[in-house]
Parts: sequence; C-alpha cells; structure tokens
Amino acid sequence: MGSTSAENHGTEGVGRRDLIKRSAALGLISVPTMSFLSACASSGGDDSGDKAKAGKKTAKNPLAVNDTAGMEFVLFDGGFGKEYAEDAVKIYEKNFPKAKVKFSATQKIQSTLQPRFNQGTPPDLIDNSGAEQMDMGVLAGKNQLTDLTPLLDAPSYDDPGKKVRDTLRPGIVEMGRLEGEKVWILYYAYTVYGVWYSQKALDSLDEQYPETWDQMLAVCAKAKKKGMAGWTYAGKYPYYLPFSLYPMIGKVGGREVLDAIDNLEPNAWKHPAVKACFEAYYELYKKGYVLKGTPGLDHIQSQTAWAEGKALFIPNGSWVENESANVIPEDFDLAVSAPTGLDSSDKMPFGTIWASGGEPFIVPAKAKNASGGMEQLRIMLSEASSKNFTGKVKSLTAYNGGTDGVTLTPGLKSGVAALDKAGENVVNPRMQDWYVQLQKEKIGVSGLGEMMAGRLTPAEAIKKIQAFADETADDDSIKHYKHQ
Repeated sequence: MGSTSAENHGTEGVGRRDLIKRSAALGLISVPTMSFLSACASSGGDDSGDKAKAGKKTAKNPLAVNDTAGMEFVLFDGGFGKEYAEDAVKIYEKNFPKAKVKFSATQKIQSTLQPRFNQGTPPDLIDNSGAEQMDMGVLAGKNQLTDLTPLLDAPSYDDPGKKVRDTLRPGIVEMGRLEGEKVWILYYAYTVYGVWYSQKALDSLDEQYPETWDQMLAVCAKAKKKGMAGWTYAGKYPYYLPFSLYPMIGKVGGREVLDAIDNLEPNAWKHPAVKACFEAYYELYKKGYVLKGTPGLDHIQSQTAWAEGKALFIPNGSWVENESANVIPEDFDLAVSAPTGLDSSDKMPFGTIWASGGEPFIVPAKAKNASGGMEQLRIMLSEASSKNFTGKVKSLTAYNGGTDGVTLTPGLKSGVAALDKAGENVVNPRMQDWYVQLQKEKIGVSGLGEMMAGRLTPAEAIKKIQAFADETADDDSIKHYKHQ
C-alpha cells in the first residue's frame, strides 16, 4: 500500500486507535505480506491429529460439539470493544461447563496468528479484522479455512424450525463466498453506508433531505448562505466518497453497472451513469459547496468539523456514531439517508442504499475444535447476543432483527429506518473486499481524491480509474473475483 493509505496514518497513539476503530466496522483493510503468503503456501500437509473428537449431536447441540474439548477464540480488539464477545463466551461456557474456553483480543491479528497458521495450530474462531487483517483470498486459496455451510444449515439458536442462514440480513451469506458455493467468512456486524447529517441542522434550513441532484444543490446553496458548507469528507482517505457515490451510481444506472465495475469489465467506468454521478459530485466542488480545506482532513478531522456544524453532509458508515460520540452534540439528531439521485430517470428508486457485512469471522481448517468455533458463532447469531451487541456498540449485526426492546441511538434508529425504506433495493459493491489497493489507493486517492480537490476533471478521473482497473484485470499475480 502506498504511503497515503490509512494504515500508515498515526501508527501509534490516538491516530492508530481511531484507525483501528474505523477498520473494525469497515472490515476492508487487507495487507498480506510476503512472509504471510509464503507461510500459507508452506503449511499444507501435517495434520497434527489432535483435533477434538465429535460430540453427541442433539437438538441443543446440532453441530455435535465435544462438550469437554477446549475452544480458543481470538477477537480483533477494535471500535466494537470485546465485551460483546466475552458475554457470548459466557453462554458457551454455561452450555458446555466441562469445556475450557481461551479468549483473547488483539489489534495485531496477522503478526499474532500468522506463525500459528504456519505451524498448523490456529485458534478455533478468529475475528479477522483491522489494519492487520489476513488476506481472506489467500487463506481460502491455500485451504486454510473451514467451510461454514454446516453452521448456516444448523438450526438457529432461538428457533429450531429456522436454519441459521434464514435469520441473516441480505447479502451476508453471499459476502462469505469467494467463489463457488462454499462460505468461508461470516460477517458479524452490519454496516449502513450513506450520507450522514444532523436532522436539527437540516430543519434549521427548513429543508427536507434532497432526493434529486437539483434539490441537493439548492440545499447546499441555502446552507452556504448561512455560513455552512454543504459537504465534507475524509480528504486524506477519499475512499470514503464511494460510501455514497457507489450506491448513487447503482441508483442511476442499475445494479449491473456496479457489478461490471466489480468484475473489472472493460470500459465499466465509462458507463453514462458513472459519468453523470462524477459530474454531479464535481459540481459540489465547482460551486464551492465543499468545506474549505477538506482535501487535507483525515476521517476524524472531517467528522469533527461536520459534528461542529461546519458542514451539513458527510459520506460515512454507521460506525461514525460510535467513533464520533465524543464530538457529536446531544441535540444533533444524527440521521443517515440513502444517496440523492439525479432525477426521475434513475433506474432504481430513491432509498437505494449500500449496506453490507463487516467484522469477518473465520474458523481455520486446522482448528482443533472447528465445531466449537462454529457453535460460538451460532450463539452470537442469537437474538439475545445480537441485542447485546447492538445495545453496547450502536451497530446492527448480521442477525436480521435484534432491535426490539433495545433503546436505539438516533443514528442507529435512522439506519434501521433507511434499511426499511430500501427494502430489496440494497446494493453491495465488492471492490473494497476484492481489490483493496485498487479501491483505496487508486480509485480513492489518485482518482476521486484528485477530482474532488479540483486537480482532475470528471473525464480525466474516469480515464485514470479505468486504466487502473484494466491494470488490475491484466495482473495475473492478483486473484480475480466475479459476481455469480
């Protein structure tokens, strides 16, 4: 990754902590090192033969967990904290009182666990997240992961009449596949991406959230008259811009435009919908509706300026409520909306939003107690564990529900409402999972970042990004994925 990437920003102290918080929810950072790749490549054979024997399969133990076998769980210690996982471990211990559970949390997932994958002694369950996330494609490609289909087909924790897979939010199962039908990853958190704002600030302008781009420009003009910028964003990490720009492209041109971009199809970026949306965003810059100095701000600085009322809108994910809790005023009335579209000719309705899984959990192929790792996940996907997570960290889980009776914070309440409004119109661009460097460094920093700073026209940005995408498509050293 180049020096502009967020991983290299503030490697210690507050900057580092902020990065970790954000990465936790994004689940997008992936920095495989050569030693890790070779470690995976060299750890084929040796099955140490000390795997836990299967236990007795019963209605309460559908995965046939050995009730005396130890279970080890390593969590990424990020913005969601570790309390939610510790609470779920207590339930496992209660259900299997003879089993000893070893639980630990670290920010250094790769450096801690890489040697253990190499030695064939990995833990049973891993939250593979953060700046040191291991490359999922490499792990799956080297047969290092357990297929989680048995978990998905097991009865759900609360209702034996329903399979676990039937209790999950849209896109979770699909996201866990890399190719083919096997599911290697269970994304536990569920992130709503979109345009975040203060409902109080919007009310003070006597405006509704804009549904067309003409309305967006009119709201920004009104804000500017009151001394408030229309927009700000993480200028140093402009891969935040796609959180609202990608679903706008999908809304304007249809899902197939986003699929073509993900599939690295030739000329995918030259689609008229892409051009129209780039030009719309560029207009924000041209008309002076972007907070001055934004290109020099990191995610925390831009969120702080926005929370202080210097800008009305910011593209972000639902972790922003927890991450900015110390700067968002009590009466801010945080809200999120699906992106504004162009006009009534858009292919998808207003409300089309990007929402997808974050916090990727994996069970290693060489886990001694893989069924124990899966059972821990089954517990975490219960209504009670899901509610516990949502109540504690202001985020939704992959479990489709778990909000009844939980006092929802303003942002979370707004996120749930946005998902309800979207219905089936939820898009899930995969660029940030499949091609991390292309998404962050090239599309984000070199393309969108330069355009929004006024250093590239939309046509130049598109040409540059298309060239980057073609380069990635032609590079045989990069694993390529396709929407199925």
